[in-house]
Amino acid sequence: MSIQKQKLYNEIDTLPEELANQVIDFIEYLKFSHIDKEAPDSVIIKSKKDLKEKLQKGLDDIKANKVYSIDETFCKMDNI
Repeated sequence: MSIQKQKLYNEIDTLPEELANQVIDFIEYLKFSHIDKEAPDSVIIKSKKDLKEKLQKGLDDIKANKVYSIDETFCKMDNI
């Protein structure tokens, strides 16, 4: 365990129980924020307008028969 992780563990260990859930929530937020920064632009929804444009592109792809099977989709996701 790194020094930083040990220090974090020690700090968490001294917290009152009622604060533990808040710490867990914050850690989950930090992990999500990191994942969000790593994700390609094509999967991040930035606004309602962006969502609408991405949904429309998906519908256009379906009409043009540019589709993937579920297995192909998960394979592509694994490579992100």
